[in-house]
Amino acid sequence: MVETLRFRNGKLELVDQRLLPGKFKYVKCDTPREVWSAIKDMTVRGAPAIGITGAYGVYLGIKGFKGVTTRTIVQKVIKTAEYLATSRPTARNLFWGLERMVKTAKDNGGLPACELKKILLNEAHAILEEDKAICRAIGENGSFLVPKGARVLTHCNAGALATADYGTALGVIYSAKDRIREVLVDETRPVLQGARLTAWELVNEGINATLICDNMAAYMMSKKRIDLVVVGADRISANGDTANKIGTYSVAVNAKYHGIPFYVAAPSSTFDLTLRSGALIPIEERDPMEVKSLGGKLITVKGIHAANPAFDVTPAGLITGIITEMGVILKPSRSRVKIVLNRGSRSSQRYGTRA
Repeated sequence: MVETLRFRNGKLELVDQRLLPGKFKYVKCDTPREVWSAIKDMTVRGAPAIGITGAYGVYLGIKGFKGVTTRTIVQKVIKTAEYLATSRPTARNLFWGLERMVKTAKDNGGLPACELKKILLNEAHAILEEDKAICRAIGENGSFLVPKGARVLTHCNAGALATADYGTALGVIYSAKDRIREVLVDETRPVLQGARLTAWELVNEGINATLICDNMAAYMMSKKRIDLVVVGADRISANGDTANKIGTYSVAVNAKYHGIPFYVAAPSSTFDLTLRSGALIPIEERDPMEVKSLGGKLITVKGIHAANPAFDVTPAGLITGIITEMGVILKPSRSRVKIVLNRGSRSSQRYGTRA
């Protein structure tokens, strides 16, 4: 598995996902500003990976800070977290990671400054290591849902490149790879995370994969080329409505029509229980040039307008189940989300829990 992000010699190193699959390169971040830019321009992407990156960004903000008291360091942590939170609005994991770092700082505010800095770095390390275990648990829980000889469709990239090293949706595929006949990969316009990233991961892992254009999914379903769909998530509301990369909603509608199971794979940190429904999830609008160009070259007429919402929301009624490290939420609803999230815990990793 690719090591998407790592902390070495006091710096955060991120795989530059803008360059894949043509070039594999790490970008080093030494300041919150560099971390903010890496998140904003999608050097690093994927909700869990963004959450981990944000946590390290908070530490980098106070690593060399010469605050006189621990109180000033805690204030610096809060300000750094607020700044990093402005990088991208949709992925819940970013805010979860930042909130966790702020809480850690406040809980240990009475310690000497040098000790507080060590604790914050260790907290960022812990978030990274926990993500590895969480993704493995998601993979195990989801593997039970994959029938022998299955042909699986996935959209965007929810693999090792979107997490610490294993993936959520692709984690399910990796765990069930001996039973999977073929993985169909949506290209995922306009930034092509499927064509560039998911395809790269699956080929490197020796998994039989077929790339298709986004508008081919319904046809493939009608021809019995798809047995189930597994995607990731960037934010999930209390009732199970799920925000994921733009185009996911269309895939879910087509899967429902063709009677194909549609699963979402995501850690519990992706849930935003403060939002009653997906209608309240903030949707990022990105640069229209991402739609109007490809590889830096204009592909349409000059002067045309373009819309570029980065995510859409799939209603819970179209989702067969949400696969988490705590178990699988079948036919997701507000009550079923509560049952699974309250029943499990990250430490226990109760595989196969159902609601």
